[in-house]
Amino acid sequence: MEEHGSYGQFCPVSMAAEILCTRWTVLILREFLCGTTRFNDLRRGVPRMSPALLSKRLKELERAGVIVTAAGEKGVTEYRLSQSGEDLQPIIMGMGQWGQRWVDSQLSLKNLDPSLLMWDMRRNLNPQPLPKGRCTIQFLYPELPLARQNWWLVVDEGAVDLCGFDPGFEIDLLVTSSLRSMTAIWMGLSVVRREVEAGNVEFDGDPSIANAMQQWLGLSKFAPEPRRVS
Repeated sequence: MEEHGSYGQFCPVSMAAEILCTRWTVLILREFLCGTTRFNDLRRGVPRMSPALLSKRLKELERAGVIVTAAGEKGVTEYRLSQSGEDLQPIIMGMGQWGQRWVDSQLSLKNLDPSLLMWDMRRNLNPQPLPKGRCTIQFLYPELPLARQNWWLVVDEGAVDLCGFDPGFEIDLLVTSSLRSMTAIWMGLSVVRREVEAGNVEFDGDPSIANAMQQWLGLSKFAPEPRRVS
């Protein structure tokens, strides 16, 4: 890419790195592999990336033949992986598995981001253990600034929506937690029961939903990966 220039080597590793190793590119590809197809949803998966840089990276990936664009519903542009993009799945997943296996968990838990955590929880949530009909679960992170403390997951007929504002529905369960504890649970570094017993997670509401949290939370795709470091 222009900002890094060419490595000047014919090696396939070098040529691939010129496309894939610019800042944020691998994370954008992660979002595509998670099923994201629209610009605004991509932004929710990389909340610290500027819209201008995201647009630039998408154009670069399209020129490289990694993604293709098409008109979706109501003419909204959708981005999808090409065959070459789909071939990156084992590479991107392998990077995540390596990170889960070998990166010190204390380093990972320094990078706390409620927007990314809740967005990940929204797309991996398992609605099966939850009551039929609409179910609204509020998450409260008291240590955060007021504007980022409250998040709502609304599950209705199997569809899951994430709200950063009060949706106005009756709350079935309020989960009060430190962001660090909920991130540790999500990453598979801890479990709900352990954090509750330590006083880091508290519930208010339907006890059946609270007791099933470890099942409906879904967890990160990398959580099952065995850890090789603490």
